[in-house]
Amino acid sequence: MPPRPSLQSLLLMAASTSAAAGDSALLLAARRRFPAAFAAAGGQRIRLLHSFSGNRLPRRAELACCFGTAPVPEAVPAGPAVPRSRNVRTMEEKRACEQRLGKLVEMLKNEGINMTQWRLGTFQRMLCPTCKGGSTEELSLSVFIRNDGLNATWNCFRANCGWKGNVQPDGVSKVYQAKKDTGNETDRGSETDQEVKGNHAVKPHRKLREEDMRLEPLCDELLTYFSERMISPETLRRNNVSQRRWNNKIVIAFTYRRDKVLVGCKYREVSKKFSQEPNTEKILYGLDDIKQARDIIIVEGEIDKLSMEEAGYRNCVSVPDGAPAQVSNKLPDKDHDKKYQYLWNCKEYLDSASRIILATDADPPGQALAEELARRLGKERCWRVSWPKKNETEFCKDANEVLMFLGPQALKKVIEGIRGDELGIPTGWKCMDELYKVVPGELTIVTGVPNSGKSEWIDALLCNINDQCGWKFVLCSMENKVRDHARKLLEKHIKKPFFDARYGGSVERMSEDELEEGKEWLNETFHLIRCEDDCLPSIDWVLNLAKAAVLRHGVRGLVIDPYNELDHQRPSNQNETEYVSQILTKIKRFAQHHSCHVWFVAHPRQLHNWNGGPPNMYDISGSAHFINKCDNGIVIHRNRDPDAGPMDVVQVCMKKVRNKVIGQIGDAFLTYDRITGEYKEADEAIVAKVVKQQMRQKQTIHHR
Repeated sequence: MPPRPSLQSLLLMAASTSAAAGDSALLLAARRRFPAAFAAAGGQRIRLLHSFSGNRLPRRAELACCFGTAPVPEAVPAGPAVPRSRNVRTMEEKRACEQRLGKLVEMLKNEGINMTQWRLGTFQRMLCPTCKGGSTEELSLSVFIRNDGLNATWNCFRANCGWKGNVQPDGVSKVYQAKKDTGNETDRGSETDQEVKGNHAVKPHRKLREEDMRLEPLCDELLTYFSERMISPETLRRNNVSQRRWNNKIVIAFTYRRDKVLVGCKYREVSKKFSQEPNTEKILYGLDDIKQARDIIIVEGEIDKLSMEEAGYRNCVSVPDGAPAQVSNKLPDKDHDKKYQYLWNCKEYLDSASRIILATDADPPGQALAEELARRLGKERCWRVSWPKKNETEFCKDANEVLMFLGPQALKKVIEGIRGDELGIPTGWKCMDELYKVVPGELTIVTGVPNSGKSEWIDALLCNINDQCGWKFVLCSMENKVRDHARKLLEKHIKKPFFDARYGGSVERMSEDELEEGKEWLNETFHLIRCEDDCLPSIDWVLNLAKAAVLRHGVRGLVIDPYNELDHQRPSNQNETEYVSQILTKIKRFAQHHSCHVWFVAHPRQLHNWNGGPPNMYDISGSAHFINKCDNGIVIHRNRDPDAGPMDVVQVCMKKVRNKVIGQIGDAFLTYDRITGEYKEADEAIVAKVVKQQMRQKQTIHHR
C-alpha cells in the first residue's frame, strides 16, 4: 500500500503541479527541502484535484489527493524556496505533525472510516459504516480532521444511528453510540463486524489483533501488587494478565477470550480506574474456563475470578461491567437488554450449567447484580454466597477480601458450604432449626394471645438471620413506636440494655460508641413503613412500598404486624372470608415474585373458656384461610403458670409446615432475657417440666 500524504507531501503536490505547468523551480526547491518526503512517495506522481493559478501554494483546506502510478518528473534547476508554513515552525514540529496525521488516518480506518480522499480542516461526508445510510444510503457521516493533526471527529446525523466519536494520535479514543459514551476507552483493533437486525443497525464489533495491542508481561511492581492480593504469578500467566503502557502510565490488561481468540480487553489502573477496548463484543471474563461446566461461579471483578482460582475453582467467570446501583423495575427483552448483553452472548456456555453460584459483592450494588443475574439465568438454579466475617464487626466484601484476610481454605469453605435458599435459612436456635427454616418466597403466619411476645420473637429472629446471612428487612409494625422499636432491636443486637433503668438490673448499659455502631446497623438493615396520618394503610399501599425497598435496597424479608391494623374496607358483595383470601393471595404473589419471605402477624379471636394453653391457628380472627393459605403457621405462647416452670419460658409451636424439606410440626422452647430482649434455648429440665404441666392441664380438661 502506498504511503499516506503528509504535510510535506501536500506541499510537494503543489510543487509537482507547478512543475507540470512549467514551474520546475518550485519542484526542485521542495525536493531539496523535503528529501524524506520525496523518498516516501516512492517515485509516484501525486495528482491534485484542484487547480491553482500562478505560484500560489494551495491552502491545506483546499487539498485532496490520491496516488497515481506514473513516475515523478526529473528535477529541474533551483528556484525560489517554498515558504514556511504558518502552523509548523520547526522540522521537529513538521515530523511530529506528519506522524500525528498518519496515526489519525490509521485510527479512523480501524473505526471503519475509510475515505478515498482525505481533506484537512474541512468537513467531509461519507457513508456511515454503522447504519450504511439507511434504506436511502444517505451520506450521513461527517468527518473532520484538524490541520495540525491533533484529533479527528465524526458524527452520523441519522436519527436512528447517531454514531459519533473522536480519535487522538496519543492512543486515546472516545466512541459514542446514539445515547451515551461507552467509557474512557482506548483505540486498538483492526477489522469490524457489522450486524443488522431487521431495519435497525447494530453497533459493529471490532476484531482485535494481538500484534496491535502492544501488551507486555507484567513488571515487578504489578507482580508485587498482585502478590499483596494473594494472586500468584502462575495464575496470572494462565489467565494471560498483561500490562500496557498508555498515557505515560502502566495499566493492567485483562484479556477477554473465546476459544482462546482475543475478543476484548479491559484495563485497570492500580487506583481502580477502568477502561475497555471500544466496539468489542461483551463476554464474560474467563469464558473458556466454564465450557461444558455443570457448576459455574460468577463474580463481580477480574481479580475475584483470579482469587477463586487460588482457592482451586477454575470454573469461575467475571462480569465485564460491574454492578448496577439498584435492581431495575422490569426485565427488558433480549434486544433491549444492553447492560447484560454479555449473558446473551455467552448463552450457550451458561445453558449447560445446572447450578450457578452468584458470588457478587456484599454491598447493595453487588446484591442488586446478583438479583439481576438470577432473574435472567433462572432463580431455580442460582445459589447465593454469604461472605464470612473478617473481624468482629465487619464482613468480607468479596472473594479477594476472603482470600487476603482469611486465606484460600476459607474461600474454599465458603463455596463448599453453599446451599440454595430453597433449603432454608437457619433461625439461629438449634431446637427451632429442626422444625422451621426461613425460605425466600414463602409466607409465615404468626399468632398468639396478647402479650405472648410475637413481635419480640420475630425481631429476635430477624437479628439472627441478619447476623448469619446479612439479610435486610422491611418493617411495617404499626403497634410499635419507632423509638421503642429501634431501642428493642439495638438491645438484641448489642446484647446490652439501652437504659440504666430498673429492668436493666446491674447489667452494664451500652456505651456511646456501641450506640453509634448500632445506629449504623439499624440504618443498613431495616427499612420502616409508617403511616403517620390518621388513615389506615391498605395492603396494596404496604406491598408497593415493600416492592420499592426490595428493588432499591435488596431487602429479603417483610414483616406486617398486625393484620387488624390494616385498612379492611371491602366491597359490600364480598364477605370477610373472601376478603382474607384475596389479601393472602396478594401477599403470597409478592413474596414469590420478589423472592422475599413475609411474616404476617394475626391475633386470635376472643377465646372463651381459655385454659391458659397455646391457641390454635383456626382461632385466628377473620377466617380459616390464615392457616389454609400460608406456607408456615407458628403460635407463640408464653408460660403464665409459675407451677409449670419459669415465667420467661416461651413455647414456639409449629402448627403448619407446607415444605417438608425445611421443617416439621412440633414445639420448641426458648427462654426470654427481659434485659436484652434475647431468646436462648431452654434447658432440657425446664422443657420437661413445662411439657409435664401441660399434659396435666389437658388431662384435667378431658375429665371435665
